[in-house]
Amino acid sequence: MEALLQRELGTTTLRASGHTSGGCISEGQSYDTDSGRVFVKVNRKSQARLMFDGEAASLQAILQTNTVRAPRPVKVIDLPSGGAAFVMEHLDMRSLNRFSAQLGEQLADLHLHNKMLREKQAMEQQTIGRGSGQSTVQYVDKFGFDKVTCCGYLPQENAWQSDWISFYSQQRLQHQLNMIEKDYGDREARELWSQLQVKIPQLFSGVEIVPALLHGDLWGGNVAECEASPVIFDPASFYGHSEFEQAIAGMFGGFNSSFYSAYHGKIPKAAGFERRLKLYQLFHYLNHWNHFGTGYRGSSLRVMRDLLK
Repeated sequence: MEALLQRELGTTTLRASGHTSGGCISEGQSYDTDSGRVFVKVNRKSQARLMFDGEAASLQAILQTNTVRAPRPVKVIDLPSGGAAFVMEHLDMRSLNRFSAQLGEQLADLHLHNKMLREKQAMEQQTIGRGSGQSTVQYVDKFGFDKVTCCGYLPQENAWQSDWISFYSQQRLQHQLNMIEKDYGDREARELWSQLQVKIPQLFSGVEIVPALLHGDLWGGNVAECEASPVIFDPASFYGHSEFEQAIAGMFGGFNSSFYSAYHGKIPKAAGFERRLKLYQLFHYLNHWNHFGTGYRGSSLRVMRDLLK
């Protein structure tokens, strides 16, 4: 493994630094190299390359907005024994504390970035003789992503769609429920979904949704802070509704009131926010059911019943 890393990174120095981590998906280790310290995630699953390619593309897209700090991706490497390694910038991170409000502001900036591009490009189109000042990063007018990304280790359906309700219903909820049907054949889940899917459009009445670049898996374990700023990592990005981001954040904690106040100071809650938040949490409960088993069945069905009331 270390010989492979040394060769792929073109470094004479490769020394484990002692910074290790391990989650429920991948293992991690920091190394000192000729060009500085890097962090290497390793996953032995057959789809590890797909997962890491999506994570690298997600980090790159986030970094291009210049709104919030994230590790810089370096390289994805296939392992001879199967699986892959993902090399990225090492950041000295600690638990989010001092920078909670700043993270709220910067996350809002991330979500507003594409909307700002739309407004900027509209102004440029009205300007006679536009040329060198035209934006190089273009407004994205659809929902989805150029790469497959994985929330956990399960691939997401990111094919572009112009309608958010269709995208979310079909490529997020229906996709998860198809896996549940295949593995469990759960009759109650199937019946509740048949009732719920026709009611989903009602939850979006009067709401304008501009595609926003999302982290995609923003729970407390995927945020931290460095010496001078907050950091987000382990993304599963796509362009979607900004409200989706807060679903898993609220499910497992890790974010204090200053985070939410700062965020909603820039993006106020629209009418019906709380009901849509439940709809967005449903995706994560279903995703956890597909990852970890029937321990999440009860929560998934409860949310569907609540949304049908």
